[in-house]
Amino acid sequence: MHADFEPILNWRLLPGSHPFPGPDGGTCINEAAIVAAGLPYRAIRSSADCPPCFSRPIAAYALGLNDAMPDAVRPHLIAFVLRLAGSADTPAVENARTGRLALDSIRAILAPLCVLAGMAEDAAACTGAPDLEAALAAAKAAAWRAGTLSEAAGRARRWRAGALTAAVSRTATAAQSAGADARCAAEVAEEAAPFMPDTWLRACAILDAALSIGRQAPEIALAGARERLDAARALTPA
Repeated sequence: MHADFEPILNWRLLPGSHPFPGPDGGTCINEAAIVAAGLPYRAIRSSADCPPCFSRPIAAYALGLNDAMPDAVRPHLIAFVLRLAGSADTPAVENARTGRLALDSIRAILAPLCVLAGMAEDAAACTGAPDLEAALAAAKAAAWRAGTLSEAAGRARRWRAGALTAAVSRTATAAQSAGADARCAAEVAEEAAPFMPDTWLRACAILDAALSIGRQAPEIALAGARERLDAARALTPA
């Protein structure tokens, strides 16, 4: 990811969908990618609203991160603005991307959260899962165990432990659905983030890895993308 993209592109990402860019940018990641690629602008409320040339699971995951990230962290997504248009691929590749998002979310986010909660056995199962099927089974087991531990912590008035294990249960439950829905992989990060400060950087690395599968977006010159983004800001309705 290119660290200079944020100042070069001069665009601010915001949660939610926007009918038109504001004077400082003010769109979600997918809307910014549409403008940067020179495509007709449209508001994006879900990945289904993206142009056909956008990978659906990638767009869904990116949108989920965009909407859940704190304002101070969201600029990390700017690095992906030029990598979305033209990333759509065959159903087999898109399924592989969805699976990769789920698998990496379990290994890189759910597993360390389990460690924090004292669930070493579940953490090891998540980290060492050889494939998606095993990872989903590990997530299911972690969700059940964490729910039990959370109830016990509540009865004992151990509120911090109860909150942490409840977060593991929610994170693991989202992970189980992520194998079929990429947006749920973003929920894995959202649930873990309050307890793991580096979660969003891990999520960006997961997005980067999923984008490396299959067709790559055609190269878009930074200068041209900046010109199109600046032109869109200048046309913002009063």
